[in-house]
This record gives sequence, C-alpha cells and structure tokens, in this order.
Amino acid sequence: MSRFNALKADSAWQKVWDERQTFAADDNSPKPKSYVLEMFPYPSGRIHMGHVRNYTMGDVLTRYRRMRGMEVLHPMGWDAFGMPAENAAMEKKVHPGSWTRENIATMRAQLKRLGLALDWSRELATCEPDYYGHEQALFLDLFEHGLVYRKESTVNWDPVDMTVLANEQVIDGRGWRSGALVEKKKLSQWFLKITDFADELLEGLGTLDKWPDKVRLMQENWIGKSEGLQFRWKLSNEAGELEVFTTRPDTIFGASFVAVAADHPLAQAEAEGNLEAAAFIERCKQGGTTAAELETQEKLGFNTGLTVTHPFDPEWQLPVYIANFVLMDYGTGAVFGVPAHDQRDFEFASKYGLPIRRVVSDGDKTAPDFTDAEAYSGPGTLVNSHFLDGMDVADAKREVIQRAEAGGWGTGTTVWRLRDWGVSRQRYWGTPIPVIHCGACGVQPAPRASLPIVLPEDVSFDIPGNPLDRHPTWNKVDCPNCGAAARRETDTLDTFVDSSWYFIRFASQPGDKPFDRAVAEQWLPVNQYIGGVEHAILHLLYARFWTRALKRIGKLDVAEPFAGLFTQGMVTHETYKAADGRWLSPGEVVRKGELWVEASGGAPVTTGRIEKMSKSKKNTVDPEPIVDQYGADAVRWFVLSDSPPERDLEWTENGIEGAWRFVQRLWRLFDQLGEWQGEDKPLDRAVHQTIAGVAADIEGLQFNKAVAKLYSLVNAIEKAAPSASRATAIRTIILLAAPMTPHLAEEAWAAMGQDGLIADAEWPDVDPALLVEDEVTIAIQVNGKLRDTVKAAKGEAKDALEAMALANPNVQRILEGAAPKKVIVVPDRLVNIVA
Repeated sequence: MSRFNALKADSAWQKVWDERQTFAADDNSPKPKSYVLEMFPYPSGRIHMGHVRNYTMGDVLTRYRRMRGMEVLHPMGWDAFGMPAENAAMEKKVHPGSWTRENIATMRAQLKRLGLALDWSRELATCEPDYYGHEQALFLDLFEHGLVYRKESTVNWDPVDMTVLANEQVIDGRGWRSGALVEKKKLSQWFLKITDFADELLEGLGTLDKWPDKVRLMQENWIGKSEGLQFRWKLSNEAGELEVFTTRPDTIFGASFVAVAADHPLAQAEAEGNLEAAAFIERCKQGGTTAAELETQEKLGFNTGLTVTHPFDPEWQLPVYIANFVLMDYGTGAVFGVPAHDQRDFEFASKYGLPIRRVVSDGDKTAPDFTDAEAYSGPGTLVNSHFLDGMDVADAKREVIQRAEAGGWGTGTTVWRLRDWGVSRQRYWGTPIPVIHCGACGVQPAPRASLPIVLPEDVSFDIPGNPLDRHPTWNKVDCPNCGAAARRETDTLDTFVDSSWYFIRFASQPGDKPFDRAVAEQWLPVNQYIGGVEHAILHLLYARFWTRALKRIGKLDVAEPFAGLFTQGMVTHETYKAADGRWLSPGEVVRKGELWVEASGGAPVTTGRIEKMSKSKKNTVDPEPIVDQYGADAVRWFVLSDSPPERDLEWTENGIEGAWRFVQRLWRLFDQLGEWQGEDKPLDRAVHQTIAGVAADIEGLQFNKAVAKLYSLVNAIEKAAPSASRATAIRTIILLAAPMTPHLAEEAWAAMGQDGLIADAEWPDVDPALLVEDEVTIAIQVNGKLRDTVKAAKGEAKDALEAMALANPNVQRILEGAAPKKVIVVPDRLVNIVA
C-alpha cells in the first residue's frame, strides 16, 4: 500500500496544467459560458489563510463547472495601487513600484502552489500603464458625458499623511494609518455623479436575488432614500429664514430646538463676530465624520442666541444651536430636534436641559412629560399634537406636508444619503487623473493621444505630501487648447476606481481600448463573485455604478456587474501574549502539558480569544510551510470541510492533520482498485445519491456539505465487499473529489490509465432510478417498545410485514410461543405487536 506523495504530485500536475494552458478561457468557445471571480487581492507581501479559503471556493466551482461542460473564465490580478505602497516607500526607502511588483511575484508563486484553476494569461495589475491608461480613457469618456465634475468640498484631511481620507478611513476622529487627528478642510476635488444613478442603484437591488439579503440591505441603507418635508423656520430675532429637512414631519409638535452643521452659512456668519462660536466650530472639525461615529460621540452644541418661530404657533420660539452631529451634506445642513423620538436629540436635550415632549404614543404612555431612559422611535399614535392627535405616523406625515405646501412654507421632497463619489487623492501611487489646468482656458481634458499618462519613476518621499506636486518636470505641460504653458493634474484616482471595472478588463483585453464590447458581453455579468463582506458597500456599490455609467454612455449593455455574490467567513486563530504584553505568533509558542509556553525559553504564555487572523495580533498562519508539510490538497480540503463557508473558520493543527489523513484514505482506496465482479445495489444507490448531492452542494456553495457526503461515500466503499459496484464507486469518487483535491485526482486518474486529464473529464451522470429509495427500514415493536429494525421493500404488503415481524427472533423470544393479542402495521414504518 503506497502513500500519496503530495509534494511530488503537486509540482508535477501544476507543471502539466501550466504547459497545456488547461484553464485558459476561450472567448470563441461554443460551450455555455460561466464567469467565476474572487475579489482580487492587494499585493501586501504574502498570502494568508483568508486568501486560501476565498480562492479555493472559487476554484472548486470553476473545476466543477468545467466538468459540466462549461467554458469557465476564472482570472487573477492585483489591486496594486494605494497608500500601503507609499508607506513602504517611506519606511523602507524603496520605490512603491518595486515593492509592489516584488510582492506580486511572491504572492503569485504562493497562489500557484495551491493548484488553482486560474487563467493566468489574463493576469493584470492595476499599477501598470497598460491597465490604468485604459482607466484614464474611461474617465475621459465619463467626463465628456457630464458624469465627472470638479468642485470645492469639505474633506477629511490627514495632516501627517497629507491626503484626503474617506469616511471609512477615519477611526475615532483619527487617520487610519497615521493616527493623527483628522481635520475638515476645503479642497477642490474631482467627483463622479453617482447620485444621478441613485434611483437605479436602489431599484436594481431588487433584481439581485442571488446576493445575500444582508448585503442588499447594507447597500439600501447606504443609498439612503428618505422621503420627508423640506421647510423654512422664520428667524424670530432677525430677518431671514432657516431651511431644514426632516423625515419625521409628524413630530413637529415635539420640537424643542433647531441645530445647524458647523459649516452651515448661519454658523459661519455667527463665528465671524463671536470668538466662542468660532472656537466651537474648530472643535467640531476634530470630531468624527462617519455616520457611526456621529451616533456614538458625545453630542455637543453652541447656543447662537438666535431663535425660530414654530410654523404652527407664532408664540412658540425655539433656540438655534450649532451642533457637532449635524452634517452639512445631508438635507440642508439643518435639523429640528425632537428629543422624545430621536436618540441623538434625546442625548443633546438631556445635556443642555431642553424640553423633551412626547408626541407619539406606543399605546400605554400618552402624557406630554417624557420620562423614559431612551427615546421612543417606534410606530404609534400622535398625541399632544393638536390637529394630529389620534392619527398614525404615516397619516400625520401626510397631513403636515399637505398643510406646509398649502401654506407655502414647505415642500414634500426626497433626499438621499448617497453623495457623489469624490475620487481625488493627494498621493503619488495611483492613476493620474487625465486633466490639464490652463490659466487661460481653464480645465481641459488631456488629449487621448497622450494616454497613458505614466507616473514618473524619479520621485522622493522624504518630504510629506504628494511627490507629483513638487516634481520638476512631470506636471508641466502645454495646454491642448491654446498651447500655453499649463499644469497637469497631480491628484490621482481613488483606488476604488481601479476595482470598479477590473472584471470587465479580465473579460476582454484589447490593446487599443479598455475592452471590446461584444467580447465582454459574452462573459458579463460575473456569474459568481466571491469576497469578504467588508466590501459589501463601497466596492460593490461603485462597481454597480460603473457598469451603469458605461451603459448610459453606450459603452456596454450590462447594468449589474455581479449576478451572484457570496461573502465568505473569516479565518480565525487563537491569540497568544507573552508576560510582557507582546503578541506572539503560533510559531513562537508550544504546548507543554495543558499550558502554552514560549518556544524559546519556556516562559508562560497567556492564550486569548479566537479572532480574525491579523498581522497586528500575530495570529496569522503562513500557508506556505503548511503546504510544504501536508500538500495543497490537504490544505484545500481543510478550508472547505471544517465550517459552513459563510461562517468563520478556526484554523487548528488537529484540523489540518485530519484533512491530511483523509487525503491518504482517498489514495488508499484508489490504490486498492481491483477488477472485481458482482453487484452491490445499496452501494450503487449511495454512489448516485452522492453524485447528485455533491453537485447540488457545490452549485449552492455549501462545500462543507459536499465534503460530508464524500466522507460518507468513502465509509460505504471501505465497508463494501469487492464487487464491480465497488470498483465503479472508487472510479466515481475520484471524479467527485477532483474539484477539491485536484492533484490527488490527477495522480489517481493517470495511475488508472485514463485518457487525458481529469481536469478535462466530465462529471459523472446520475441514474434517476437510483435516487429513489426502494428499500425502507421497518421498526419492530412489542407493546410499543422497539425490539429490532429490519429492511423491507418499499410498499411491502401489510401481511408480509406482519409475517416478517412475527418471525423475528427477538419477537419470538418475548412471545414464547403465545399468539399475539393484536398486530398493528404502519406501512413503510413499523409493526407493533401487542402481547
């Protein structure tokens, strides 16, 4: 009995697949096409177990669909621009390009060792001019169609990294990388008009029935369609009006204050003559910028001394505050506060001693004095609200909007949380924005003949800020309109732009344009997209916008880029800490009895929670030595088998050991294959049920269930006596395991003398007759107690079942020759003998 030599098989078959270009997708194939794609990685240095799990899932689906007769596109590339490369340049004194390309080479080699069925001929990296030059052309296309514009806007500015940060890169008011307090700053920025597509993007979510519900909900909330009332409050103690938007006009009789954003014109005017107001506004600039942070940070306000008059009561005056939780880019930058029915307003009113008045009753509490510990934001009936009393919330909203419109002081309207996409980044390592600034002609698109506008190599990171700004020649260019000396745009594009169309470039890669429409449309949309839920909002939303924008300008007839989406769970591992608080990697600790100790020195170690693998906590496991020890198939088997793919997977030594042992079990089965004779009908049925079940599980991305079915079939084969059925079962399980353990399957396929590669073989056919159970288990009871079980033909007659039960040795022993008082037969289920 031989042992499967995993390392030898891995290298041999990977070489064969590579030489034969086995997984290169053919654009001209007549087969039905399927596009399987995992989110492409950032080349940070080395792959981790999260990569292994993600790409193995897509690989199994790819190999399976090829066996089902499909032409499958399964490409790989690199999301290669971004701040980490510039950080490395500053820290390691290397060029971002060389750092990135070295990492790509390392990670490519690591991925190839997993035996992934990838079309490497389509490999791309977003940092290469042959990719980003086409991105520049698409930017100009959108520019020419009015979907790109430039305006001055308030941005999150990191004063250390000297760049704009997205809201998601601001953590507790600080830059995600530098840790510096983020400032709000006015800058001229380039924007894409994603808000023009807000309705389409929202409605399109209804067509994505192969997406997780939670992801569609997250996108729906991010787009944030809100219907409400936009109306004007009259300023009481000076001329003018203050316009607000609210989604809860029904609560207008519960108002106790009005608040404006720190950058609202009223706040700015107040600051001009009031040093305290100016200082408060500066303090607001240091606060959080994300919606989540605004919800959790302390609510602060500055009383301007101004008041407004309630639209339904001229005697009712409300104070006007500048508040740190109001955003200028939502609605009008001003809100009215209803503390009893909004938690932010409740916290603000509690801090500043403002009235808290109940106007919506949950059925039990109707008194105007609100004494609950938290605001009530649920449904109910209007109370303490004059003409609205007794109405439900929806009717009250409509009534207030109707009266506001009739009185000429407000309008029912819709607003969106979604904002246009600011794509300017003040950094070097990104796609240069193809625009030229001329003193005489203004902003001019770069000539298409000048594309790609290539980043200069001779840059320095010794000084903070964007090296393109201070480059001696690169940013100097003639105006394409008048020929005068002009300046090239030195902002580069947000890296989310790079990942918003890469899947189109994978599908079609002509040299003279971003893609060939006819070829791309053969593959798109991506049939199955796989990636982490952390990209559920921005990346997916921007990609959906990009395809819709290209459709609107006539470049592509695809609205939704990803027909199916699967978000896999994370890979986790125990954490370890030394006595001095240092995080320790799994390779730095060993088990000593029931305890963990440091491998060098034996000092005791504290074990922490099982958490997502991260470099900061050093609980990562490098796949390379694991593959060296156990082979690619064992690693693949473990990440598929140990947990449902949508849940987190804990990496354990016992788990990978068990996977390796099962790979060896499979090999032993193949190695024992003989030329046997005879039929084993139960085994035949088990084989065909497994073929059908594994197929359904792979298509449903329930890989752990498919693995469990293969375990069961292996057990059945091992227990079965030698027969032709057993030989067929062994040959069949080779095919069924091939998508998961491809190296072992190829080795077994070749050892059996089969033609070609198992990678090109067909999935075994199912005999529908063998999926139907023709045998059932009958429970035999005496006086209601189970005494035995027997197999019988499905649909067996009652008298035959009765005779079988009475002849059972256990029953005969209990009856001791006496006749039963009664026999109850439930066909296909049980026989109960009453003694």
